Amino acid sequence: MTEPVDAIRAFHNAFRNDMRCIDSAALDSVKGKEGMAAIIERFRFFNEVLVWHASGEELAIFPAVENVAPLVAEAYVIDHRGLDTAFDELNTSYSAHDPLKIARATAVFLFHLDIHLNKEDTHLYRIFRERITLPEQGKALGIMSSMIPKERFPELVGWLYPLIGNDDRENMTRIWQMVMPAPAFASVKELIKKSVGSEWAELTHRIPTL
Repeated sequence: MTEPVDAIRAFHNAFRNDMRCIDSAALDSVKGKEGMAAIIERFRFFNEVLVWHASGEELAIFPAVENVAPLVAEAYVIDHRGLDTAFDELNTSYSAHDPLKIARATAVFLFHLDIHLNKEDTHLYRIFRERITLPEQGKALGIMSSMIPKERFPELVGWLYPLIGNDDRENMTRIWQMVMPAPAFASVKELIKKSVGSEWAELTHRIPTL
């Protein structure tokens, strides 16, 4: 059964997959492969989404966890500041047009991101799932989702769905179907359909109400 926190797992998987693509493209560029710029430049939107995500965690998720597990969230805030620093280094390296520095920066970013997300999945969100009631989880995730600017939501869907697998797509779609008014979800459904292309049939098979 789909739970609100499944949305977090979907975003975490998208972050992992996108950063791996960016890092691979940066390494290929160092090796002399042409045409990698468009993939590497994804780091800008990637980081925008990451900042929305982290800001929502700090505003809603971390305080909720603090109520049931004091002193846990502080370490994750430190991780977030480390990710900010990793982005700054990557941005500076990219602006300097230095392929080797860019590749070093993407590797550092990916390494820190993977450790941080793995810790959240196995520790922070386990506490969140097991010790916080479903209504409180839904409330916290609602606050978190409000960090996404409404006018950027189509970009977000177009970024998210190609980066996640069918299980995550199903969970995200079911969550949005449950929480959104029908007219709003109808618009989102079209965005999802456009973003997954020929794989839409699999999603409708999993969710016949689409």
